[in-house]
Amino acid sequence: MALKQIKNKIISTKKTGKVTKAMESVSAVKMRKSQQRAFVARPYVHAAMKILSRVAQSEALSTHALAVKRETGKTLLVVVTSDKGLAGSVNSAVLKKVDQVRASGVTFDMVAIGRKAVEFAGRENISTVKEYTNIGDDVTLADVYDISAAAIAAFLKDSTYAKVEVIYQNFLSTFEQEATMRQVLPLDPAEVHYILRGIKPKTGKFSDDVVAPDTEIDHTIEPSAEAVFDTLIPQLVQIILFHAFLESKASEHSARMVAMKNATDKSKEVAKFLTLKYNKARQAAITAEVAEITGGMEAMK
Repeated sequence: MALKQIKNKIISTKKTGKVTKAMESVSAVKMRKSQQRAFVARPYVHAAMKILSRVAQSEALSTHALAVKRETGKTLLVVVTSDKGLAGSVNSAVLKKVDQVRASGVTFDMVAIGRKAVEFAGRENISTVKEYTNIGDDVTLADVYDISAAAIAAFLKDSTYAKVEVIYQNFLSTFEQEATMRQVLPLDPAEVHYILRGIKPKTGKFSDDVVAPDTEIDHTIEPSAEAVFDTLIPQLVQIILFHAFLESKASEHSARMVAMKNATDKSKEVAKFLTLKYNKARQAAITAEVAEITGGMEAMK
């Protein structure tokens, strides 16, 4: 390789390193904000789920339209991904989970959230009930209202779907995220307990809470059990999806920061290697020129 080509590669690599370093810094700021929102929301979601886990023991819930188990029907997957790439395996792990569901022989449709999920559904010819993109980092309950309403409406319509499940990246730490699938509908007390254990914070006020035992509790509900559950269950679906969004955003920015840091470190290694190669090639060229001059002088003698 010519010296000029090596020098151009060194310049190009250093410029790439500057870009990835800037992206790393931006992702670090977004990561801290997303992690803070996810951690702050966990006690709230934990408390809401704990209330529901007790109400879910009521016999009145077993006959509600959003809690009755169905033996036949397709599955509706709410797949949460990001709109942008360069985030390691965050999106690919979620989409791999979808592939595993398909490989198991389950027939399903998707509610695609994020550009990666929308593109995946189009590429794999998967039918989508709804598609959502460009959802900001400051996720609120209002942002998931339409999504939860669409999932509930699809579940209630003509009994087409046997269940609704959400697939997203669960945030464990800055360097560790886990693709998770949880059942949303029909509402299942056992699944509620599972979700409750999964979102329990490691430290803090709620860290020592335990899930209530599976005991039958009959509540006196006013004005009626149906009226209460008609309001409570949709709110629960919103909370589950809201929690999934927060965890997914925290996972996305954490993974992107780590990926950009690795890219920056790699660019430094490549630039160092190319600089060494450039110096060796330049030294070899100088040595060859000196040898030619010396040979010419000897020939002239």
